[in-house]
Amino acid sequence: MIIGIDGNEANLEVRVGVNQYCHELLTVIRKLEDEWKSKHKIVVYLREKPKNFMPESSNNFYYKVISGSGAWIIRRLIPDLFFSSPKPRVFFSPSHYVPPFSPVPLVCAIHDLGYLEFSEQFKKYDFWQLKYWSAWSIFISKRIISVSNSTMKDIVRHYPFASKKIRVVHHGNDSSRFNQLIADKDVRRIKEKYSIVKDYVLYLGTLKPSKNVEGLLAAWKEVKRTFPNYSLVVAGKKGWLYGSIFERVQELGLTKDVIFTDYVSEEEKPVLIKGAKLFILPSFWEGFGMDVLHALACGVPVVVSNVASLPEVAGAAGIYVDPKNTESIATGIVKVLSMPEKQYNKLVKQGLARVKGFSWEKTARETLKVLEEAAE
Repeated sequence: MIIGIDGNEANLEVRVGVNQYCHELLTVIRKLEDEWKSKHKIVVYLREKPKNFMPESSNNFYYKVISGSGAWIIRRLIPDLFFSSPKPRVFFSPSHYVPPFSPVPLVCAIHDLGYLEFSEQFKKYDFWQLKYWSAWSIFISKRIISVSNSTMKDIVRHYPFASKKIRVVHHGNDSSRFNQLIADKDVRRIKEKYSIVKDYVLYLGTLKPSKNVEGLLAAWKEVKRTFPNYSLVVAGKKGWLYGSIFERVQELGLTKDVIFTDYVSEEEKPVLIKGAKLFILPSFWEGFGMDVLHALACGVPVVVSNVASLPEVAGAAGIYVDPKNTESIATGIVKVLSMPEKQYNKLVKQGLARVKGFSWEKTARETLKVLEEAAE
């Protein structure tokens, strides 16, 4: 059968969150072509031609470019699904935004519903679009892929009618990129590029309110009293409502103790993670927390919030903190930095064991299974 996939989230130079998810998923589906080519053809729909980092096309995996901009799903994708031939048997949107109307069964991926709990952390337009389009996607889709059990529970709590069509498919880890084999010389090079002189604690993520970077900065003010020889590296592109983060650095007198890198490329990300003493993610919520897996795979302990999906991802390998409590965040960081070498290495081993349960190959196979189920 023909499987249609919206690939626009992956076809971006700067990829975060759902963009990373979509790109990893398409890449591995293409890699596993020998497993599914006798049953399927996969058509990836794009609004512009595929960039050179997208998976190579083949007889069974290829791109359909429908040029256009502005309301592309409504104006370009929906008419094509109705009037083109042959049609896909099922259409997958790896985000909250499925076509509002479709002649074929739809599957969407819901990454989190945090916007329903923290509406004040979003611009009004983004909030209302997320709320209503996501609700319609959940209603109209034949199957819903949830990236964590935590997100599944949130979907059922807000939309009880959807309970029987949700399937949990976790994100994976690319062990060829995120591992302990990253060379020390590469770490030195990345530190030099970003002027990181001291050992460092790493935050990696988009700068936006849900990530609680301001809470982390307040906690760092406390941490540096005990560990003045460490820097806090804040890596990630500017999202929205981020201006107060930089104001907070000034207010706390941390301009010499916090290094902002802005967006870090996919090539640099494993190296920056590998060089850190610990990885910190004090978010108010996370649909999954992909970079937590990346840190564990690189042998870097993680200090993460005790909410949403993060305990599900880190398991026994995580050090957990209350994201609403600055002292708790500081205590979690200090706990790891104070560990004797033996205890620190034990935590590293727990992380390496934990991450073995996650792979993009597993994610791809389970996703294809859900799409086959929806097509039936």
